[in-house]
Amino acid sequence: MNDHSAPRVPASGHVGRRTFLAATGAAAAWAVTAGGRAHAAPAPAAAGFAVPVDTTPHTRTWMAWPDSSAIWGRQLAGVQADIALIAKTVARYEPVTLCANPASVAKARSACGPAVTVIGSIPVDDCWMRDTGPVFRTDGAGGLDAVGLNFNGWGNKQTHAKDALVAQRIAASLGVPFTAADLVGEGGAVETDGNGTLMATRSSLINANRNPGLKQAQIEAALCDAFGADQVIWFNGVTGRDITDDHVDATSRFLAAGSGLVQMPLATDTDAWSKDARQQYQILSKAKDADGDPIRVAQIQGPDYGRIRSSDPDFVAAYANYYVCNGAVISAQFGDARADAAARSSLQRLFPGRVVEQLDIDSLGAGGGGIHCVTQQQPRP
Repeated sequence: MNDHSAPRVPASGHVGRRTFLAATGAAAAWAVTAGGRAHAAPAPAAAGFAVPVDTTPHTRTWMAWPDSSAIWGRQLAGVQADIALIAKTVARYEPVTLCANPASVAKARSACGPAVTVIGSIPVDDCWMRDTGPVFRTDGAGGLDAVGLNFNGWGNKQTHAKDALVAQRIAASLGVPFTAADLVGEGGAVETDGNGTLMATRSSLINANRNPGLKQAQIEAALCDAFGADQVIWFNGVTGRDITDDHVDATSRFLAAGSGLVQMPLATDTDAWSKDARQQYQILSKAKDADGDPIRVAQIQGPDYGRIRSSDPDFVAAYANYYVCNGAVISAQFGDARADAAARSSLQRLFPGRVVEQLDIDSLGAGGGGIHCVTQQQPRP
């Protein structure tokens, strides 16, 4: 991985998710309510409700259509093409509902094709549905509800007046109960094994830009209440170097109860992100799950940043940011042919019986995210 110690603003003027500091002043007008929450009601998980692991069957996938040149600059067309590609690919395996601003519905429908349902009733600021959308919970008895994580633009770093309302509006459109968690965060900041164990980085959630005044124990309790979990495995993460403050889903994922995955850097990589990945692997390898059992940890090898297509030093090349849908795993490929092939083989081994799709989503990667970042699953009750 390239050294990310010197983030830059691309010539287009677009501020990527790993190059955000210049934009924080413009975002300051979108402040959240007192205590850092977009809505006030705390949400302990209803009895028996919990967020299932990603591999459970889905009813549909939710996505969002970006249309803001103020956010994306000259990269907008490329990002839209990537969103359309992801939506069309997922739609081969399960229904996809994509939220678009009313003025962009026709363009989104044209780009995504008839297999993707595009709606204009839930306006959006950007495309990061993992962070803005509702986190769905099931009770194992046919029940479904949703919790919102009070999205505040990753700590008021980006315009988010519409995105702050996406979670509750999706829940309302489905007619499912909705409550707001007693913390501020994003879906990409938390991984669950569906069996009581979560993973998260301190840099993202134990951060004054999300949860001022809250201690780790308070945030952990709020997370467990919201997700229906019992414990959190914490990684230190990387603070202030990307807009998310180091979301866990770009590096570490749960495969199932008692089983995880970490994307590893090359042995020669020494930047902050590579050190963070190694620390995550070490911590997860020594951790136990909520049942007290050791967690089995697989590795997926990251690419050689000198061999990928992008030369952007802030590019996010995360194979680990894959999306599991019904019958498939949708992942990225970055142009390092050997690493791309090895990643495909690893994912095929880890998800037997599912098709592995690898997509070129370089515009999205240059914006600091990946396929998991722009999708949100609605599990089957």
